[in-house]
Amino acid sequence: MSDDQDPTGITVFLLDDHEVVRRGVRDLLDDEPGISVIGEAATAAQALARVPALRPDVAVLDMRLPDGDGVTVCRELRSRMPGLACLMLTSFDDEEALLDSILAGAAGYVLKQIAGTDLITAVRTVASGQSLLDPGATTRLLGRLRSDATPKEPAYPLLTSREREVLALVGEGMTNRQIGQRLYLTEKTVKNHLSRLLAKLGVERRVQAALIATDALADQPAHPPRRRSA
Repeated sequence: MSDDQDPTGITVFLLDDHEVVRRGVRDLLDDEPGISVIGEAATAAQALARVPALRPDVAVLDMRLPDGDGVTVCRELRSRMPGLACLMLTSFDDEEALLDSILAGAAGYVLKQIAGTDLITAVRTVASGQSLLDPGATTRLLGRLRSDATPKEPAYPLLTSREREVLALVGEGMTNRQIGQRLYLTEKTVKNHLSRLLAKLGVERRVQAALIATDALADQPAHPPRRRSA
């Protein structure tokens, strides 16, 4: 942060694997009064290490990364920093990626083709606690994915008690790490349970499992608490 920047203004962290994009966005935002870029990263791992240390107001996250994706970074960061506003920045107009972003807790989703003034407005909007996401479009996407994600009738009886617990927590938007902490399991064990339950439900995406959980799991009979072993 330079000496002439307002320390009480909006602080921003940039995640994009293309240096030219980062430099362009950084120059654009740093030239705007009241906004300062305090850090950047080229990979998901770098962002997950640096953002909690710097504690910016807004994280501008690229969707596609060499070691992961912006949605996962958004979900992980918001699990540690609930007050962080995540703005997804992508080259691709992908409706399912938009819905993934919403369920991960993103406050906004914009294309890289956005005008500079509009990006500045977007950063200010999410920093103020507002959302850039259209509720109507979100509802339509949820409806379509729900119809695609409805499991076949035998699917639920095939889920084990532990898989039902994992599914319920996926529906609450928890990360694998948070699920592991809640159920006293390792992240690897949670990932294995998740892979098996996705296969049993006949879906491929975590977001579809989350929709199934929110729509249908409440209708399933309750199970007694399990002991802490896997």
